[in-house]
Amino acid sequence: MPKSKVRKKPTTATASRAAQASASSTARVKVAGPSSPIYIGIMVGLMVLGLLWLVVNYLWGDKIPVMQSLGNWNFLIGFALMVAGLLMTMRWR
Repeated sequence: MPKSKVRKKPTTATASRAAQASASSTARVKVAGPSSPIYIGIMVGLMVLGLLWLVVNYLWGDKIPVMQSLGNWNFLIGFALMVAGLLMTMRWR
């Protein structure tokens, strides 16, 4: 089996500079805790609300005056609600 190369020990001047550089570069990282239940509820609620908006638009959109006046904007509203919920999942812990 081949023998590994032996590393040279650094001199005291370079060792102290390396120790100072590594000590100054290490910083404490604040660990974020889990998301609150309110955040999770809003996230899931937005996705479900967007889905329900689209389903209601398909099934009864011509019978509801507000949805009828919005026309194709209903698709934008439904998808925007779902995308907002999906974007919230990126910050969910």
